[in-house]
Amino acid sequence: MGKRYFCDYCDRSFQDNLHNRKKHLNGVQHLRAKRVWYDLFRDAAAILQEEQTKKPCRKFLQTGQCDFGSNCRFSHMTEQDLEKLSAQVQGEQRLKELRQEGADVPLGTIEDWLEKRAKRLSAAQSNSALPEKPAPFQYPPGWPPVQDLPPSLQAPPPGGWPVPPNLQWG
Repeated sequence: MGKRYFCDYCDRSFQDNLHNRKKHLNGVQHLRAKRVWYDLFRDAAAILQEEQTKKPCRKFLQTGQCDFGSNCRFSHMTEQDLEKLSAQVQGEQRLKELRQEGADVPLGTIEDWLEKRAKRLSAAQSNSALPEKPAPFQYPPGWPPVQDLPPSLQAPPPGGWPVPPNLQWG
């Protein structure tokens, strides 16, 4: 069958030769998939700047869908999305300024995150009317169903199976 080339961007494979690879790498589907992949890692400020220059997509605002998807030249972000993105950019800028001023801003560690999460969960539980400890799991009545197993599947009785007289040694 020969070697096959797998494209991570497009999530597909094809026979690997110079012609097929060039054709695929210059194809529209591959270039779109590659752009979508790299857009996932763009800076929030760059995304905000680009989205603010675009006009809103009428089709997306009316129906919630757009035939062009990520290739649409109009913005698919609502006012709330733009506000959230703007707040995120401002927070990142404040953090950057604090670091430049020499303020000791610790980088978040997993332990810090877990500690904050535990505090939030304990505060949420104390504010709610839910019981402190969840009830242990119990099977419903009659479960598991008791079945009469055929003798070949039953466990041997204590002391083992009785041996018929015609099979005894002796």
